[in-house]
Amino acid sequence: MILAVVGAGYVGMVCGVGFAKMGHQVILIDIDSDKVDMINQGRAPVYETGLDAALRGLAPTSLSATSTLDSDSIGNADAIFLCVQSSTADCEGMDLTPVERAARDVGVALRNSSGYPVVVVKSTVSPGATEKRILPILEESSGKRAGVDFAVMANPEFLREGNALADFLCPDRIVIGGVDTKGRAVLGEIYKDFGVPIISVDRTTAEVIKCACNAFLAAKVSFINEVGNICKALGVDTYKVAEAMGADPRISPHFLKAGIGFGGSCLPKDTRSLCMVARELGYEPILLESILQVNDNQPLRLIEMAERKMGRLVGKKVTVLGLAFKAGTDDVRKSPAIQVTKGLCQRGASVTVYDALAEEKAKGVLQDRVIYCPSAVEAISQAEVVFVLTDSDEFKDVELYSGKVVIDGRRVLDDGVRDGLDYEGICW
Repeated sequence: MILAVVGAGYVGMVCGVGFAKMGHQVILIDIDSDKVDMINQGRAPVYETGLDAALRGLAPTSLSATSTLDSDSIGNADAIFLCVQSSTADCEGMDLTPVERAARDVGVALRNSSGYPVVVVKSTVSPGATEKRILPILEESSGKRAGVDFAVMANPEFLREGNALADFLCPDRIVIGGVDTKGRAVLGEIYKDFGVPIISVDRTTAEVIKCACNAFLAAKVSFINEVGNICKALGVDTYKVAEAMGADPRISPHFLKAGIGFGGSCLPKDTRSLCMVARELGYEPILLESILQVNDNQPLRLIEMAERKMGRLVGKKVTVLGLAFKAGTDDVRKSPAIQVTKGLCQRGASVTVYDALAEEKAKGVLQDRVIYCPSAVEAISQAEVVFVLTDSDEFKDVELYSGKVVIDGRRVLDDGVRDGLDYEGICW
């Protein structure tokens, strides 16, 4: 089938390459001409494991990119996937402005279209947004009626950064939201060879499924971090507790690694979005709010540990290893490592940082407040205290930390290995 993918960020790139690998003809559309040039040269504009190699391995006719969203680029598409990143508003929930802008552009491009286009919202939006906001924009800008002239479907993604392409190609399930018969048939055809359960629901249910899944994972992280804080005070090994808990199939070991908390583009945003929707409906989401509160407080505990060990941090030489929200990605959105780094700078520390993948994106957030180093060895060389904030394999070399105070937010150094170091872990 011919598929148009609007937005060449993490989700759009992975979906575009994934659909092409499954035999579909894909056109990627992004307003950033530099991204478009990179894609057409066989280079992915975002870092994701295996993505560059997969992109280079595609036949030239399988995938192309353009910065023009018009009837020529999407007019022949069997389905048009909106994969524009919804951003996190400063106050609460999601800022859907980029998604709405893309929907308006798609609607304009469909004004003179023939046939029955299927518009698929794959961008994560707050529950009810496709029905109340995206669909009306498509109708207004196209001059057409949903359900009569075109279909509007919701098809949320469940991709883990760092494993996104593998997750796309081998999903656990596929959720299709929308009652439009042709829309369901087109998506059914697109996904027929994936060999996993397809869950068909209405659009709003599909949106709730996505947000609820991420809120639940966030809950597991905050839960084990709160238990970990208690375990540390008791002198108990949090990871032994988590191991025994995870052996219960009702709980599972996933997302039970105590540490500095969750970040990225999904878990914080989707949990906040559910909170916002709940309050709009007159319900106070006490549990969801506490998940976010625990997560906001957790990274700051690392700074408090350092202050207890070393006193005031003014003028202290501090190194931060890892800036992304997790290892194996360059994504610093809502990264607890960035929160820690900013906190150290605010306390007057002289901060040196190292993250081979995330440095460029971190510069856009931290700017010149820190010193960037090309290697972990160089970053640590003059440090008095080292904060380990992602569990990258290169940070597991105990020789790096000789003679330094080590504050570990990810349990990078296991028991026994860290003997002899001036070491403290956040929850152990």
